[in-house]
Amino acid sequence: MPAPIPRQRAIPAAESGQAQTPAQAAPAVGGPSGDMSGGSSTDTSAAVSGATEAPRTQDTAAEVTEAAESTVTGDKAGNGNSHAPGPGHLTLLMIEDDPGGSPVVPELLDPTGKPIRVRTARNLTEAERLLTDDVHCILLDLALPAPGRAADGTDDELAVLKHVLRIAPHHAVLALTASGDTERGAEAVRVGAQDYLFRDELDGRLLSRAIRYAVARKRSDRAERKLTESKLRAQENARLERGLLPTPLLEGSPLHFAARYRPGRSRALLGGDFYDTVRTPDGTVHAMIGDVCGHGPDEAALGVELRIAWRALTLAGLCGDQLLGTLQQVLEHERSDDEIFATLCTVDIAPDGRRAGLCLAGHPSPLLARPGRPAELLPYDNNGPALGLLPGARWPRMQVELGAEWSLMLYTDGLIEGRVGEGRRERLGQDGMVAMVRRQLAEGLRGEELLRAAVNEVRDLNGGELTDDVAVVMLDRTP
Repeated sequence: MPAPIPRQRAIPAAESGQAQTPAQAAPAVGGPSGDMSGGSSTDTSAAVSGATEAPRTQDTAAEVTEAAESTVTGDKAGNGNSHAPGPGHLTLLMIEDDPGGSPVVPELLDPTGKPIRVRTARNLTEAERLLTDDVHCILLDLALPAPGRAADGTDDELAVLKHVLRIAPHHAVLALTASGDTERGAEAVRVGAQDYLFRDELDGRLLSRAIRYAVARKRSDRAERKLTESKLRAQENARLERGLLPTPLLEGSPLHFAARYRPGRSRALLGGDFYDTVRTPDGTVHAMIGDVCGHGPDEAALGVELRIAWRALTLAGLCGDQLLGTLQQVLEHERSDDEIFATLCTVDIAPDGRRAGLCLAGHPSPLLARPGRPAELLPYDNNGPALGLLPGARWPRMQVELGAEWSLMLYTDGLIEGRVGEGRRERLGQDGMVAMVRRQLAEGLRGEELLRAAVNEVRDLNGGELTDDVAVVMLDRTP
């Protein structure tokens, strides 16, 4: 067994970063086998840890160094704070109750050959004070007393490590254990440490490489965790999307369907808008579009419930005031706050396609376009209140003549509330939307192409992404 290397006396809470000359550096010592490495650059990462059974023995030294270099020159493996040290500088926090009595390495170098800065702490309280954003790695003595540890030592022997992992979840951690205590070191890695080292076999080269490896592995672990979280979010959003934006049930109908959806929240996939279209056995086509107030997953989930309830009630034969009254009961029982409400527009188109019934619950009126006539809004004089606002409310059903050929556009208020004009102090409004759609129809746009152009133009007029969700549905009938 190689003899411990004499260590300089370190002052707690002091920072050290002065590199020594090669003449001052002690010769490098190998791993647990006791073989002398002689400072050879061909050692694998298994030699860095001093335990061949550690789970990362498959990584090569070149991969470790490359990953560590990218970590040093990029964002540090801490909490993402922008106050990172300059390229080529790593900082180590050593937590040990007797800094002067342990072997200290004479030289720690990063991948660029620059000295690694070292801070020392004698206890966890001192360590928490020194655990600033520029610390990349923690070297922890597993023999250090942990808060709440029993005097007889019968409690968890890795309690101190678990405590450090709790207070420093974004930092790489190296566990320092007694020589030959491989089982405890391997358990430390399983608990969350990036690597373990034997106290009596440290040298500058060994510890330098272990630090670089630990920082690189921590960064890799965080990237993998974020990727996993992103996949889970994508799966959840996919499930919500199937609920909010379903496939229309129009088999046997001559009508053409198109839809466009854009959430208002930054980087969001879904919002509180929802729509649906179904054809009942008697040939009637029922269409709906709605908007739950607010933006977020809770609103999206409530929108899914209302959309599914609407489809079930419609297929069961309900329509008009009876259907909306039942939907209001669903909303009142499912909403998380009594102030949450939802607007809704329902249209039931007769089997011959020439007329329709319209119900509005606090929602903007659809736009109707017919050949030879300017596009116009359907009547909205009998617009009822939004769902969830007034107990016992009523929603009159209006009869509308459509004609032989037409396009009917249902939309949420996100399409008309975007800002326009100089300084963008005004909203587009329904009049502005009607004028825009009339122009786009005159340009020959139809169906999904028209919806895409309308949403994009509203966004451009707003000078960027809209603050509210936007959903648009188009139903077309051609002879």
